[in-house]
Amino acid sequence: MERLPRSFFEDYTPSVAKRLLGQLLVRRIGRRFLSGMLVEVEAYRGRDDPASHAFRGETPRNRVMFGEVGKAYVYFTYGFHHCLCVKTERKGVPGAILVRALEPLEGIELMKKNRGKEELTELASGPGKLTQALKIDRRLNGEDLVLSERLFLARGKDAALEIRDSSRIGVDRGLEFRWRYFIGGNQFVSRGKPKT
Repeated sequence: MERLPRSFFEDYTPSVAKRLLGQLLVRRIGRRFLSGMLVEVEAYRGRDDPASHAFRGETPRNRVMFGEVGKAYVYFTYGFHHCLCVKTERKGVPGAILVRALEPLEGIELMKKNRGKEELTELASGPGKLTQALKIDRRLNGEDLVLSERLFLARGKDAALEIRDSSRIGVDRGLEFRWRYFIGGNQFVSRGKPKT
């Protein structure tokens, strides 16, 4: 399995977000591997993006967004679930990609157990579902997705994808940015609807 190199993430966040579609997210728990193909992501930047955690500058919570590229930014939201982001751009320049959904490929039975669900399309078709299925929480905040044995990104199959875009889901600001990217027609894309 070929890992994505750090240079993959050193670019304008929306560009990286589009390239992430079709790549693999891999989670190792003990000797077991859980993996899936990324089918939906959202890009977030800094002071030019009012929907971003980095809009008002660096804080203890968003520090990973300003650090080394290729790191995991994991945060807890709505008092209910965790979200996984990938740090982009370059050190000192905030940027992150929210991983919104994946198509399960490996470790599906363990994902079902983690989620308490049997339906395949319910395992990781949303950011909170995904982190629950893969057992991702704040303990993985700052994890190096290039070098880690617990959580990393790898190359998917080279195939032409129908990439679509929209405004982002669950935000009230920055609606002019069509920075949500997803694979058209994929049944594992979340059912959330962006505001217009």
